[in-house]
Amino acid sequence: MSDTGDKRINLNFQAHLAIITIARPEKLNALDYEMVLGLERAAHVVDSMEVIRCCIIKGEGEKSFCAGGDIEAWSKWSPENFGMAWVRHGHRAFDALARLRVPLIAALNGHTLGGGLELAATADFRIAESHVKLGSPETGLGIIPGWSGTQRTVRRFGSQIVRRMALLGETFSGEEALRLGIVDSVVPKGESLAAAKQMASQLAIRGPLATSLTKMLINAAEGEEVERTLEALAGLAVAGGPELKTGLAAFREKRAALFGGA
Repeated sequence: MSDTGDKRINLNFQAHLAIITIARPEKLNALDYEMVLGLERAAHVVDSMEVIRCCIIKGEGEKSFCAGGDIEAWSKWSPENFGMAWVRHGHRAFDALARLRVPLIAALNGHTLGGGLELAATADFRIAESHVKLGSPETGLGIIPGWSGTQRTVRRFGSQIVRRMALLGETFSGEEALRLGIVDSVVPKGESLAAAKQMASQLAIRGPLATSLTKMLINAAEGEEVERTLEALAGLAVAGGPELKTGLAAFREKRAALFGGA
């Protein structure tokens, strides 16, 4: 197990697979500020390990994947701190997960609501158990979906689906979510982790660099990390070419570089 800075965000490894577990079942895996920071740390650890080919995120227990932000935690924040810390750091954590270099699979073992749905939207694939409910109840509390719940969710699920959840307050069952394209598959209760591991094994045998670059390109097509994708692809092209070798050799020999060609 790797240290994420919060014992309720567990990060474990099984060969080429990383598993992030939100371990606060007594609160339906609702997130407080420290847990948000723990998710960000977990994402950075996974990204730093070249051996990892895939990551799964799941909740502990069978009632909830994640019930979103802990109301008792965020409702005590001042408006300034709510906007500048709670929302901002939540975006940082969720962006880090969405932009992992490896595919991320969300094993939705229970209800996936509010910030939990926004967390699930960071994944490349979502596997829901048959009993789950998915939705965005925030406006019923007088608050907005704040962790890209009107941005990334629209890109991933479509604007009309998000309108039904965020404006009307509709919740969808696993089967309804499958028909609407919110999740990729539905499995019986208790089987989401096994199904996620099976999918991870399929992903792990594919070319790791090609998989990472393809994920970045798909993200860029959705408007996610466009600048990083362009710079990464350009950097790969330059790093693999002769000009960098010429430039580095000249630098080490303290002379001007003599590049060939026009």
